[in-house]
Amino acid sequence: MAHRFEIRKNKKGEYVAYFCYNAETMFWTEGYASKASAQNAIDSIKKNGPAAETVDAT
Repeated sequence: MAHRFEIRKNKKGEYVAYFCYNAETMFWTEGYASKASAQNAIDSIKKNGPAAETVDAT
């Protein structure tokens, strides 16, 4: 599968959710104190992301 979410720990020991395409990280979340919070962020992106509008701020 080319697209995936990964939960990793950053240097501060916080859990961060990353969205990756092949070997490239496309975006990541803020750091969370618990792995469950990072998973909640992923679930929220999956639920709300498809309906999100695109705003061109250029």
